[in-house]
Amino acid sequence: MKRIFEAIQTSPLLEGIDYDDFERMLSCLSVKTLHYQKDDMVLLSGSKVDFVGLIVSGSVKIFKEDQQGNTSMLTELSRSESFGEVFACAGISQSPVSIQATDDTEVFYIDFRRIITTCTATCPFHSRLIENMLKLIAIKDLMLNQKIEILSRRTTREKLLCYFDMQRGSASEFTIPFNREELAHYLCVDRSAMSNELGKMRDEGLISFHKNRFEILAN
Repeated sequence: MKRIFEAIQTSPLLEGIDYDDFERMLSCLSVKTLHYQKDDMVLLSGSKVDFVGLIVSGSVKIFKEDQQGNTSMLTELSRSESFGEVFACAGISQSPVSIQATDDTEVFYIDFRRIITTCTATCPFHSRLIENMLKLIAIKDLMLNQKIEILSRRTTREKLLCYFDMQRGSASEFTIPFNREELAHYLCVDRSAMSNELGKMRDEGLISFHKNRFEILAN
């Protein structure tokens, strides 16, 4: 279990929890580890969500598909990032999204009910775990607000610039977690139109890019 702890210890859920506490968690919480090959479905839309999944290795993409089969890319997660906590906390009986492994992936699962319910042993780490869960859900809420801000922009260029500003922070160079098709899905725009817009922005000297590495040259 030391290997798993070292992989996920940077998760906000484990902030302030050391390895000794983590070992005690294993006897207090209902946990399991599952492995997925690339392209395996980790979670299907409509499935019950009563867990928190922490990615030990690999990566997953979260997407939503409408009745016409159109796919909307929501986000991609990698090592030490989590999923499931918002739906479990909200008591949503069926997941509105699907999750697919984009690489060979290992996921550490914790029963959400065991997290939010203090045990009879009054484990010292449990209060910290609940506090961390509240912070983690707040972080996810901020991320959702960022997505709403991006989608509220009218044009493809405005959506791209808004997304880039969020990704870059104070740096001029940055790497995004999406390829072109995934980025178009995330921004809810046509891929060809987006690629054309990126080309125009490069020709105008606003940005430079190679694959998923970008640099902002002018505001």
